Amino acid sequence: MEKYQQIWVFVGALALLAVSALADVVFLTEENFEKEVGQDRGALVEFYAPWCGHCKKLAPEYENLGASFKKAKSVLIGKVDCDEHKTLCSKYGVSGYPTIQWFPKGSLEPKNYEGPRTAESLAEFVNNEGGTNVKIAAIPSNVVVLTAENFDEFVLDKTKDVLVEFYAPWCGHCKNLAPTYEKLATAFKLEEDVVIANLDADKYRDLAEKFGVSGFPTLKFFPKNNKAGEDYDGGRDLEDFVIFINEKCGTSRDGKGQLTPKAGLVDSLDALAKELVYAGKEEKKAVFAKLEEEVQKLDGVSSRYGKIYLKAAKNSMEKGADYAKNEINRLTRMLEKSISPAKIDEFILKKNILSAFA
Repeated sequence: MEKYQQIWVFVGALALLAVSALADVVFLTEENFEKEVGQDRGALVEFYAPWCGHCKKLAPEYENLGASFKKAKSVLIGKVDCDEHKTLCSKYGVSGYPTIQWFPKGSLEPKNYEGPRTAESLAEFVNNEGGTNVKIAAIPSNVVVLTAENFDEFVLDKTKDVLVEFYAPWCGHCKNLAPTYEKLATAFKLEEDVVIANLDADKYRDLAEKFGVSGFPTLKFFPKNNKAGEDYDGGRDLEDFVIFINEKCGTSRDGKGQLTPKAGLVDSLDALAKELVYAGKEEKKAVFAKLEEEVQKLDGVSSRYGKIYLKAAKNSMEKGADYAKNEINRLTRMLEKSISPAKIDEFILKKNILSAFA
């Protein structure tokens, strides 16, 4: 585990300090700021704090901006974590978050951006200041679009739980549902066994009739064990859909796609983890053996969680009572950094499971 801890710390440091050629938004630090800003291209820089609600709200817009300007060699889209780089933020007069500043080509004298915090408005500002003509890239949908050709491939796949919206392009209720349905698909996009899909029932009437669709939108759930389909009769708020998917698919996500504090937890293993914490030195070995037996009984995604329990148990025994608490604190700090969604999932799962050993 110690080896993996070192690797995780190294990865976290790279996310902050390295300027990747593939990055859409460049992470700026006290070490690389003047190498990237004030050189042969203009730069838009967001000064932010990881805990700031307005910054979190801006994040998807700013990421879209970065993706859109990725190929514009005359413009840099960057950001600075002011919790990590207080001196740098103070140098540029940052007193609130987010603060967005434009640095002209060859200059370290910034101009404050005071406009709306949308990708479109930011792009218009950058185009005016930087002499570019970049349009905001369309954000790809996470809803799977079904057709007569791919319907069986997705919906009848017995390894997937599938929610299908049967809609008509002219339907007002369908149009109202669309943004919520997109948010749902985005929230569960990392769940490989969950598919959020829709079908134009006006275009593919035979399929709609096959499943008894007579009004729009009609929502049907096709679980792994019942490909005849079940009617979804719940509410149409995002929270209603999220609760439904979590209950039906055994997932643990919120409306923003974050894993909940319950994600990864297995009741039988939790009980043994607590027993291990309070057991004496010799008793711990016996409890660990029970834990191994229980993990061997698990299958599917639960077996993955079981391996995390075993690793946490082994490290708790070898490194002492403070191991779990210290590791939780380390993971909490890592989660405050800008890391990939997959890494966020990984760290939250470990935090949740370690809580049983703390």
